[in-house]
Amino acid sequence: MEKHVILLFIAFFLVLSVQAQDQVREFEYNEGDTTYTMKQYVFCLYLSGPTRSQSEKEAKLLQEKHLAHLSSLEEKGLQLAGPFGDDGDKRGVLLFDLATVEDASLLIDQDPMVIEGRLTYECHPLWLAKGTSLK
Repeated sequence: MEKHVILLFIAFFLVLSVQAQDQVREFEYNEGDTTYTMKQYVFCLYLSGPTRSQSEKEAKLLQEKHLAHLSSLEEKGLQLAGPFGDDGDKRGVLLFDLATVEDASLLIDQDPMVIEGRLTYECHPLWLAKGTSLK
């Protein structure tokens, strides 16, 4: 098990060095008889924004616009979206099949909740085994 983890980290760091040169989004990793295709996605985290003083009516309208915006992103690389189940400062997640964090940021910057300051966000590149899914 420990050897497997070390090999995965070595492969990952090799890919990162290649990616810095060529923006590679996919690589193959072999372990025994199994080949994994790793792909880089963009993971974004919605956070509570500085402006959360909207009235209940305004907040409801913003939520409707926010959900409509998220629906429009399905055609632009959005793979997964959802809120957290608690009421903390971390509000929800998005997962994009896009080449860069900047590409995702351009889309999220158009979210009415972000425009009005009710939400902010941060995005990070994320490597996942291609073809895996939630069950």
